[in-house]
Amino acid sequence: MTAAGDGPWLDDAAGRLVRPFTVSNGRTRPTVALDLVSQVMATGASPLGYLGPEHAQALERCRVPVAVAEVAAHLKLPVAVTKVLLADLVDCGALTTKPPAFHHNPTDRALLEAVLDGLRRQL
Repeated sequence: MTAAGDGPWLDDAAGRLVRPFTVSNGRTRPTVALDLVSQVMATGASPLGYLGPEHAQALERCRVPVAVAEVAAHLKLPVAVTKVLLADLVDCGALTTKPPAFHHNPTDRALLEAVLDGLRRQL
């Protein structure tokens, strides 16, 4: 049985019917340096050729600046696979990316506590 809105790619009992790395044609390394908090955004340019439904879903999600981790969560794919898909879109000019602008050390205790507090508020 297919979960509502997930199409044939997910099954309630079996989970994902298509293995995640099939989506990226087995590729595990993106051609563009991306990390979890890198921001990606659609440029408005249409990708040339067929890229696949996951590419289209990622591109749709990137109409506004969004973090790589958020795109991965939305697509329900591992981050490594999502990075490959996003890199494909950057390579064809459909996405632009910028690294996160950290004003603090990303392992700073105060920053980590602020993130933890935010997560607790969401739960």
